[in-house]
Amino acid sequence: MKKLVVILLLFSYLGAQAQEMSVYPDSLSKKRLKIVYGAVGGFYVTSVTLLYFAWYKGYDETSFHIADDWGEWMMKDKLGHMTTTYQLGNYGYWSLRWAGMNEKKAIWFGGTWGLIYMTTIEFFDGLSAEWGFSPSDMIFNTLGSAMFIGQQLLWHDQRIRLKFSYHSTEYPQYRPDLLGDNWAQQIIKDYNGQTNWLSVNIASFLKKDSKFPPWLNVAFGYGATGMIGAYDNPPEYDGQPLPHFNRVPHYFLSVDVDWTRIKTHSKVLRFVFKTLSFVKVPAPALEYDWENGMRFRPIFF
Repeated sequence: MKKLVVILLLFSYLGAQAQEMSVYPDSLSKKRLKIVYGAVGGFYVTSVTLLYFAWYKGYDETSFHIADDWGEWMMKDKLGHMTTTYQLGNYGYWSLRWAGMNEKKAIWFGGTWGLIYMTTIEFFDGLSAEWGFSPSDMIFNTLGSAMFIGQQLLWHDQRIRLKFSYHSTEYPQYRPDLLGDNWAQQIIKDYNGQTNWLSVNIASFLKKDSKFPPWLNVAFGYGATGMIGAYDNPPEYDGQPLPHFNRVPHYFLSVDVDWTRIKTHSKVLRFVFKTLSFVKVPAPALEYDWENGMRFRPIFF
């Protein structure tokens, strides 16, 4: 639920900046900067308020405490933290560059927005009796921000993007409270159907005169299935026995599209492509897991 709110408000924030973001002014525009700060401030205050009332208010509050959850959901939750922080930093950078902020300042200020936002969520967790401040969450939040900032400082480019895909699975029917009882909830809660990707742009590592398609990426994915509990699977739910599932990691090799490298004269399409930059496209994939070995997926998302 927390991540669903973040994603929905992120798109609202982007919509507030629907003017063309890929044309950067030569100098700082105070008007554009006010638009960015207003949108970001509104996004931050609104989302944090909604998170509090929708998620935390129903649970007892306590003094700030630490409760690490390393290994939960076979590290899928941690990769989600890393991807979210990376993407928020990317959007922050684009927004400040659109406002005319110079490259270096935009990298550092915009690139850390995701880390600042996710730290707020961790702080709320630390005050809730149900959870606790998670050092491992913060490690992966920091890694996501560092991945964006490091690439931008080194290459002035994002040659390796963190991406996400989702497909429906059978598991939510057994634990709808935990994995979601409708499609919208399951995208966020059902880690069995989520795949996290490292999408690498090949052309950016080749010579400038290379004829290799600049938008074509190779993607390395990680998923996990058989999870109807955070750390292990319970034998029953609501008094009813549950089937046994092996908790299995899955590894993928696939192709992908870097939306931001597709050339178009349409301002709307350029904006849409940047908005979709976190989505791994459906494509053929090689999959490996210890139960089934290597197999070919004609299409996987």
